[in-house]
Amino acid sequence: MDMNQYLSMFIDESNDHLQSLNEKMLELESNPDDISIVQVIFRSAHTLKGMAATMGFEDLSSLTHQMENVLDLVRNEKLKMQEFIFDTLFKSLDALQMMVQDITQGGEGKADVSEIVASLQSIVRGDFAGGGSSAASKPAATGTAASGPSAIQLDQYQFSVLEQSITEGHKVMYIDVAIREDCQLKAARAYLVFDLLERYGEIVKSSPSVQDIEQEKFERSFSLYYITQKEAAEIQSMILNLSEIDSAQVAPLDHETLAQLTSGVKETAATAEAAAPAPTPSPSKEAPAKPTASAEAKNNARPAGGSSAPSRTIRVDIDRLDVLMNLLSELLIDRARLEQLADEVKRGDLTETVEHMSRVGSDLQNIVLKLRMVPVDTVFNRFPRMVRDLAKSLDKKIDLQIVGAETEMDRTVIDEIGDPLVHLLRNAVDHGVESTEERIAAGKSETGTVQLRAFHSGNHVFIEIEDDGHGIDRSKVLQKALKNGVVKESEAASMTDEQVFMLLFAPGFSTAEVISDISGRGVGLDVVKSKIESLSGVVSVESKLGSGTKFSVQLPLTLSIISAMLIKVGTEKYAIPLSSIVETGLIRRDQVREVHGYTMVAYRDTHIPLMSLAKLFDIPGFSENDEEETEIVVIRKGDRLAALTVEDFIGQSEIVIKNLGKYLPSVQGVAGATILGDGQVALIIDPNAFIK
Repeated sequence: MDMNQYLSMFIDESNDHLQSLNEKMLELESNPDDISIVQVIFRSAHTLKGMAATMGFEDLSSLTHQMENVLDLVRNEKLKMQEFIFDTLFKSLDALQMMVQDITQGGEGKADVSEIVASLQSIVRGDFAGGGSSAASKPAATGTAASGPSAIQLDQYQFSVLEQSITEGHKVMYIDVAIREDCQLKAARAYLVFDLLERYGEIVKSSPSVQDIEQEKFERSFSLYYITQKEAAEIQSMILNLSEIDSAQVAPLDHETLAQLTSGVKETAATAEAAAPAPTPSPSKEAPAKPTASAEAKNNARPAGGSSAPSRTIRVDIDRLDVLMNLLSELLIDRARLEQLADEVKRGDLTETVEHMSRVGSDLQNIVLKLRMVPVDTVFNRFPRMVRDLAKSLDKKIDLQIVGAETEMDRTVIDEIGDPLVHLLRNAVDHGVESTEERIAAGKSETGTVQLRAFHSGNHVFIEIEDDGHGIDRSKVLQKALKNGVVKESEAASMTDEQVFMLLFAPGFSTAEVISDISGRGVGLDVVKSKIESLSGVVSVESKLGSGTKFSVQLPLTLSIISAMLIKVGTEKYAIPLSSIVETGLIRRDQVREVHGYTMVAYRDTHIPLMSLAKLFDIPGFSENDEEETEIVVIRKGDRLAALTVEDFIGQSEIVIKNLGKYLPSVQGVAGATILGDGQVALIIDPNAFIK
């Protein structure tokens, strides 16, 4: 029998079962004596084993069978759950996810799981010594970035940092340094190399780790991934100029060589950090030490053992929804054209027909947009496992609370938001929440709280990540910013707290005293800001020293069809998204003021910047200086406002966003284009670009 026709269904169902297994395992970790949870986990594992065996994926089926043996002992109360068993089962789930990812990409789902199987068998035999086995090591599935004894292990977070850096024009290198055999102070020489490299860029990951190198727990060589703006030859020359350095190999990387060097990262690290968007919800490293992780998210999760109620949903390929969206876009453009023609012809029967078609088109538009809406739960459910593993590696106690997981967003936004949220959560766990000793000394609960919230407000979705840690030290951030030349002395004194906190998003900025494998390289938040702004979103920071920090991300509901105000300036027409408009108005020339070299206009008991679209885009045929009164559009970015001068308002319209294409350079202040009813092309203005 040809099983290929069932492959897509198998992959979808396997991902669902793996996600459910992760969630239930986290639940069991909080209630290790609850046998009913073990029963659900056992049934889900049994179903997955049967599916894999039917499809001929023997490795996957065999590993699941070994897990079943352990779970069977637990559910029959012959074995009590403990830390080593949890770690081994979580590691098994990571391996299963890696196999499913391999199958998704056309492989046979094979992997070397001999260590995990040995650990599972030792648990069944009862000779695992409470965690002495190698399988009890930190359950972080990783990708091998090089071969040999000093292979560098990358997680998805680190891989995405390197990939994003290449995309943004930074130089990414793989560096291998060997110290002379007669060197007496290896750690000191290694420190000089690290100190040199930190002056000109960022070290993403080293092997051995920074801690091992400091303690001289290495032979005489070490390797690392490095991000800089300098050339490879120059970096190599600087390293070799240091005394007692035997050799330095510096290999520049592009997307292709990085992918080859880190072969396997995406498959294994997707389970480790759950950052990479996948066609189906993929389980990942999730959950805090005590995951109260959102009752809402758990209620929304599909039961592992199936449901007695008949299913009222069907799976639809994402590509089909994209095709449907494109067809609807064309229909909306034609609808606008027909409305304009009917208005010109002024025939009653034609006008009536077009109006009816417009109503049907609006209903169709609403349905298609709702079809594309996906609960943020599909992203959020990856994080509890990730936070659990981070907390364990940092020896912290973290309680991740998820609120509003049922909030819906367009799938195009959902696909892109995973990476930024991973960065922010890792930042909250590592930088935000203090160590257990520090929390107790500060009179706080030893368990830190990180809350992940999502909610609708107007045409936007807000996602907030708030921790109850030590907060951001304004003076420390300013001191680092001055040292790095991010701000000048003259500017620092007058900066508000919000402006100071936003410095954290400057390229290469980090307040970490010690560089670790989790954070402190100063590239994460820069990536977060650029990604969110590429989604027409805004990120802001609030913090109170000693109480905690809140990162707030504002995103549009959809990136496909938006409501916009059409305006005219000279010979050109533009569209401004309604979600960015506060109000429109009329100003006289005598209301315009020059303040410290900036053009300002009075607005509701304050003054806001006034910008001329005609000057910004060099538009012929219109000048505000020739007008006694000028129309303005007041736009918003977070809490900051500005005003744009325009010649005339055309009206409000539903517009379809079209990409400018890869052949046109990115134009400052332009988010895309749309086709109007008369066939003209109007550029869509990105208000975020005008407000700094």
